Amino acid sequence: MALRNIRHLEDEILRKKSREVEIVDDRVRQILNDMVDTMYSIENCGGLAACQVGILKKLVVIDMGQGLIKLVNPKIIKEEGSQKVIEGCMSIPNKWGYVLRPYKVTVKALNENGEEIILTGTGDLAKCFCHEIDHLEGILFIDKVVEYV
Repeated sequence: MALRNIRHLEDEILRKKSREVEIVDDRVRQILNDMVDTMYSIENCGGLAACQVGILKKLVVIDMGQGLIKLVNPKIIKEEGSQKVIEGCMSIPNKWGYVLRPYKVTVKALNENGEEIILTGTGDLAKCFCHEIDHLEGILFIDKVVEYV
């Protein structure tokens, strides 16, 4: 496994839409594992999208303290409630702001074995799902900030 370099705001890859993963194979699993290693190597990092390490594939890894989640082609299929949350991003260091997010989201994706999964998250996990899935569409949290901290 390898640590990948985090791309920063000036890198145009962060504004591009990621591509669907056609087949979940060993190469995809290796990228996910590298993303996990990278995420865990950064203090206060709860999630990472593949574009943040220079790969335009719909891959996300998350660990908000409830266990590791690896997602392939994630999509939000349901949103409920709302919350005003503080967000930051590894690709935009030292910048924080309040963002309006759903309080509860349900996500449909494939796991690292190519099996369909449906996950529901509330609070911080819902925020993280939204933040990372936005990355896959070229959307950054600064596009949604209602107030900077």
